[in-house]
Amino acid sequence: MSEPRQVEIRIARSLGAVEAADWDACANPPEGAPPGLDETHNPFVSHAFLSALEESGCVGGRSGWTPLHLLVADADGKLAAAAPCYAKSHSMGEYVFDGGWADAYERAGGRYYPKLQVAVPFTPVTGPRLLVQPDAGPEAHEALVGGLKALQGRIGASSTHVTFISAEESRALAQDGYLVRTDKQFHWLDEGYGDFETFLSALASRKRKVIRRERREALADGITIAHVTGRDITEAHWDAFFAFYMDTGSRKWGRPYLNRRFFSLVGERMAERILLVIASRNGRPIAGAINFIGDRALYGRNWGCIEDHPFLHFEVCYYQAIDFALARGLRRVEAGAQGEHKLARGYRPVTTHSAHDIADPNFRRAVADYLVRERSHVAAVQAEYEEALPYRRVTAEDD
Repeated sequence: MSEPRQVEIRIARSLGAVEAADWDACANPPEGAPPGLDETHNPFVSHAFLSALEESGCVGGRSGWTPLHLLVADADGKLAAAAPCYAKSHSMGEYVFDGGWADAYERAGGRYYPKLQVAVPFTPVTGPRLLVQPDAGPEAHEALVGGLKALQGRIGASSTHVTFISAEESRALAQDGYLVRTDKQFHWLDEGYGDFETFLSALASRKRKVIRRERREALADGITIAHVTGRDITEAHWDAFFAFYMDTGSRKWGRPYLNRRFFSLVGERMAERILLVIASRNGRPIAGAINFIGDRALYGRNWGCIEDHPFLHFEVCYYQAIDFALARGLRRVEAGAQGEHKLARGYRPVTTHSAHDIADPNFRRAVADYLVRERSHVAAVQAEYEEALPYRRVTAEDD
């Protein structure tokens, strides 16, 4: 039996201290998708995306997201594994909601914050979180898990949360003692449709008619739609989109997480991975959505508008995303967190996963008991959603 290779664990307080090529060799290795994922390039764990969050000030400073990225180097000093990790002083911008846990623990006399969050800030998209070079060996994963435990103790964190991971990574962390949590999202999956009309033909007749009507009405009043990507994206596009984002964010969320500088930075660094869907009326941009492009999926992220028009949100965010995915040969569209209304538009329920390490044994037992019940509830709701899908069945209505 060969001896385990020696590794060194370090903490990077900024991605600026890590070479982009070294990080990306762990995050998006050229060999392809990590186990349990079909995506060969996840834009959100890339150095370009995460460093743009830091350099723009969306994380770091007083944001409550303090970078403490975990790095594992092999005996030659080469980066073998990494994890995007943050010390958190609140639970905002995570989309795996633990505010109830925090309240309960603090009412019992504990201190929930700081906590450690292994995640992509403000981004509820499944992807790798423990980023391991394909040839690094099992000790690299073990070093990341051990490093997180040591870091949790070092900063006095109540817990460590690894969110939006694959089912396989969730199972692996469960073997390392983490508690497993599930939730749900809605994704559109290409079943070999080829074009939008063929996709519609897979739906029950009544649902097809509703979607066709929504698309017609969304483009009334002279509204036009443009897809802008790559080098065609200009600062004028970002100005327009940011106005949409701030207007909708301020009305619905209270405090938008992303600033104008962030959009310029991702536009400079990863424009070929970005799709802007812009709606205009009489030549004036009035609404838009930003999507990120993987090798297998299109990821809808943020939307906004400065004029309200019936069904325009559905057109810009959901139907145009399907059109683009079909044209690009992408296998699915992930349209963000929550939103049961996506079911009627052909988006299917999927299970999301996270893993949680709780330091206090008594609190851990309480959370573990809660998660058993929560997982059962999520599974029951998923089954109900499956029954509500608008796709035609053998007994479904015909034209």
